[in-house]
Amino acid sequence: MRRTASLVLLAVAVFLGALAPLLRWYAYPRLAKIPPSQYQEMVLEAKDATLLDYTAGMQPKQVDKVTIVQTLKGNVEASKEIEASAGKDVVVWDTLTHIIGPDGKTVSQIPERYIFDAHTQDPVHATGEMVDGDPVKREGIEFKWPFFTEPRDYLYFDAQTRTSSPIHYVGPRTFKGMDVYYFEQTVPWTKVSLPKKMPIEGIDPATFEQTTGTSLWYSVKAMFWVDPVTGAPVNAEQDIQQEMRGGIAAGAPDGKLTVFAGHVTMRADYGKYTLDLVRSNRMKVLALHTYAPIGLAAGGLGLFGLALWLEARGRRGDGEGGAPLSA
Repeated sequence: MRRTASLVLLAVAVFLGALAPLLRWYAYPRLAKIPPSQYQEMVLEAKDATLLDYTAGMQPKQVDKVTIVQTLKGNVEASKEIEASAGKDVVVWDTLTHIIGPDGKTVSQIPERYIFDAHTQDPVHATGEMVDGDPVKREGIEFKWPFFTEPRDYLYFDAQTRTSSPIHYVGPRTFKGMDVYYFEQTVPWTKVSLPKKMPIEGIDPATFEQTTGTSLWYSVKAMFWVDPVTGAPVNAEQDIQQEMRGGIAAGAPDGKLTVFAGHVTMRADYGKYTLDLVRSNRMKVLALHTYAPIGLAAGGLGLFGLALWLEARGRRGDGEGGAPLSA
């Protein structure tokens, strides 16, 4: 009976031992991916910001708060179309950044289509990749770091300038009890396109720039606290500055007219929601990548030891219970 049990345990031990590396190195790379149908909304705020008042003589003024609503929606149909030619799992995110002034009126809206590999988060170049209607070809990451983010610099795409530059790994941090990696990117003053959605109806940005000789300039310091397991930021802050130069700004001090200046942060309730979501997803990724393979390997090793112990006891029992030798 003991030998039968030991053989069964040995078979189960071998099965678990084989399943552990299969789960880690075969199943995990295929199952750990961004779902194509993801939907997320985020509200950010810039308190005590400076905002250009287009209706009162084009003068910047101090406002209590500027609200930025970002919506992200996975486009499943577009993902399937691109996957057919790309030959890999692809995610298409259609995003909209909606900037709202203190009076509740729209300041600007910037749509964006971001196409990337569901597993690695590397950009996938396909028709429809754009920012504010302008075709782009991204290099590096945007919105999300790869699973198991490394403590190093990455190339990060800035939607305003439509360019990529290094985002620097600064070091480990603890954010509300979670161990994270902290990254910073500074984009120097760069001439950028005026948003196609302007605060005043009927103004065409291209015509406005050509007829007035006014250009828009932008600079930002972007800060991200990233969960290294999921690659998702648990917090993001930006020091953004925008100003008009030349043309209608020629009469302003230094020929510059502040369009927006403020420190943008997540609204408290959305910050808590994001942290809870990342913690939940972190456990799922760790279960697939680490906990389950280690548990299976440990269980297989334990059963293997138990099988050997039962086999040894069985052999001792046979020796002790044998017939006595004749004189």
